[in-house]
Amino acid sequence: MTQDFSRTIWTLTGKDALTFLQGLVSNDMRPLEKGPGIVWAALLTPQGKYLADFFVVHTPDGQLLIDIATPLAADTLRRLTLYRLRAQVQIGPSQLTVSRGLGTAPEGALPDPRHPALGWRLYGLEPYSAAPVDWDAIRVDHVIPESGIELLPEDTYILEAGFERLHGVDFRKGCYVGQEVTARMKHKTELRKGLVQVVVEGAAPPGTEITLDGRPVGTLFTQSGGRGLAHLRLDRSGGPLKAGGATLHISDPSA
Repeated sequence: MTQDFSRTIWTLTGKDALTFLQGLVSNDMRPLEKGPGIVWAALLTPQGKYLADFFVVHTPDGQLLIDIATPLAADTLRRLTLYRLRAQVQIGPSQLTVSRGLGTAPEGALPDPRHPALGWRLYGLEPYSAAPVDWDAIRVDHVIPESGIELLPEDTYILEAGFERLHGVDFRKGCYVGQEVTARMKHKTELRKGLVQVVVEGAAPPGTEITLDGRPVGTLFTQSGGRGLAHLRLDRSGGPLKAGGATLHISDPSA
């Protein structure tokens, strides 16, 4: 299994590869039957909680890949293997690496499906040399969660993390693991919690509890340039918020 910037790449083979994933993950795999592209999706518990997120990639040369954060890889592979049953699909190590960048995309690169600000991803035998990018600043600017930071296994609900806005969930594709809870959150309730951008005045490490008048209302995560990403109780977040030695204010990311 090949890794780059803490990513693991697997190959998917077998006639049931996309059908197998279609019944498991939050997004629609069918666009990848038509040609090259990338789909971002999550694997959930039956109760609708996040377990892992990954890219499913149809490369220009016809390969099917899974691109996943390395810390999540071993447990996700175990779960996928348990679900496989009689499906004709094999998941194996790849010799490819993944590179990413902004600006003019090299030949064979594919756009990151989450947001145009995330640029392109390129899969090849050797890493592609691209200009350094402050990815945390981009994620904070556009409120984009990251595996293992804002996206926490057995804890996060993907709609609270922005998966609908970031093209990571499809509500028309049919059943998948955790679909019922996700659909109910979409159609029957107003989200009371969510990932938002905050202005950070002062210092507080990622993972610091956020309080309002001494009551816990959320957690502060990635920070860049005086702003940060916070998971908050949206119905209890009026007024100045505290996180360690920092004061927080909910920001408008479009401002």
